[in-house]
Amino acid sequence: MTEFTYCITDEAGIHARPAGLLVKEADKFVSDVEIGIGEEKKADAKRLFSVMSLGVKKGDTITIRISGEDESSACAALKSFFEKTL
Repeated sequence: MTEFTYCITDEAGIHARPAGLLVKEADKFVSDVEIGIGEEKKADAKRLFSVMSLGVKKGDTITIRISGEDESSACAALKSFFEKTL
């Protein structure tokens, strides 16, 4: 399993547009991708409503956990996605 954390800098947090883009990016990989805030709130990053239900706002630190056969490339791509988008 690979994981990284990221602090959301977008003023609107993870709203509908970036959530949709995140799901599309995560869906490119075979690995399971989980997004979470702390230990209590977690979501499947390949499911739009699951991501939206987290209610991620500006300043929240999220953790992305990736596990599967292409986790290294998925981790690199998702890190880049967050840096460019959120």
